[in-house]
Amino acid sequence: MALPRSVTQAEFGRELERFGQLLRSIDAADWDRPSRCAGWSAGDVARHVVGQFADVVAGRFDGLGSDEATQREVDERRGRGPDALADELAGIIPALSGLLAAFDDAAWSSPSPSGTGTLGEGVEALWSDMVLHADDIRTAVGRTAPADVDPIAAVSHIADVLTQRDWRPATIALVGLPRFDVSGGGEEITGDPWPFALAATGRGDPSQLGLDASINIYA
Repeated sequence: MALPRSVTQAEFGRELERFGQLLRSIDAADWDRPSRCAGWSAGDVARHVVGQFADVVAGRFDGLGSDEATQREVDERRGRGPDALADELAGIIPALSGLLAAFDDAAWSSPSPSGTGTLGEGVEALWSDMVLHADDIRTAVGRTAPADVDPIAAVSHIADVLTQRDWRPATIALVGLPRFDVSGGGEEITGDPWPFALAATGRGDPSQLGLDASINIYA
């Protein structure tokens, strides 16, 4: 189950602005540094994120999120630097914000245009992807996550994916976040949210949290 519509509508736009600010802060000399996304540079990660939002605004949902679609998004923006991508994102944000504001509760729980899950879950997946890819970019250029990084969408999305995979019953009870049940709820998983989000997406070490590799939703 996705986060409540009101939470997403309040926070998603802020995260879009933060991502644009991150892009403008990247020095062109760092743009081609390799990222932890295999085969992609920091700039490629940004090209995918901006391209994904451009696809949503254009109504191009066929294959959205697939390897083929993500590579197309990168290829279509080959050669664009940080400011050019930030400008493209700035031009997209009003349309994205307008779409999001138009959704009511009925639309939020309706099937996603991509054909996977509900509309709310689809928006949440985009939000999660953006937050985590922002960290991929920061890591590539030698930065750490800011103290106010917001992992709520990533944790909620992780709980949904684990449930869909019939992972063991658990309750994700991380510091400062709501509780998220996995497979109906069960033994509590505790700790700090950001290390959990990284570990559960293959970006961090799950053993540091007392978990094993099965927590990785991309494994």
